[in-house]
Amino acid sequence: MRPILSDAALDTLFRQARSYNRWRDEPVSDVTIEALYELLKWGPTSANCQPGRFLFLKSRQAKERLRPHLMEGNVEKAMTAPVVTIIAYDTRFYERLAELFPHKPEARDWFAKDPRVAEETAFRNSTLQGAYLIMAARALGLDCGPMSGFDNAGVDREFFPEGDVKSNFLCALGYGSEELLFPRGPRLGFAEACRIL
Repeated sequence: MRPILSDAALDTLFRQARSYNRWRDEPVSDVTIEALYELLKWGPTSANCQPGRFLFLKSRQAKERLRPHLMEGNVEKAMTAPVVTIIAYDTRFYERLAELFPHKPEARDWFAKDPRVAEETAFRNSTLQGAYLIMAARALGLDCGPMSGFDNAGVDREFFPEGDVKSNFLCALGYGSEELLFPRGPRLGFAEACRIL
């Protein structure tokens, strides 16, 4: 096995990367946020459906709108982060498939005719896109604090009142502080989590 990336790059993306709870007082520029999206958008999704929608909360006012919907343990992490991203998904993603998957004109109907399949596809693929966001952020020198401790319905009412977009999870972005950095948790070994058939 010969990795394409250096050990230092693999450390940045995986082995030494941490989930942060506190942040240095250092802003994240709009240019960096746009560069982040320009990387993550290339990650694969089913039928190139790209259901992920990303709302980057930078202003104090935007983050205050989020505050009432956070579990208590996530309030300080979110409120002090330079950016909090709402990773969401468009439930009507299939309306863009003629543009995004043009070689299969029938692709829209795969999802439009079956709401259960559409919901599963949108949720699964927006989750993948959220993971791509984390990897892209790390590649650009940002640290991440992903969160699922929040009221999805409340966030959806506040930020997506039209009803077609639904929140999946949150991810704080910035430059992490070592303050309140917990010891790294263990990981399952190959034999505990994997099988080769």
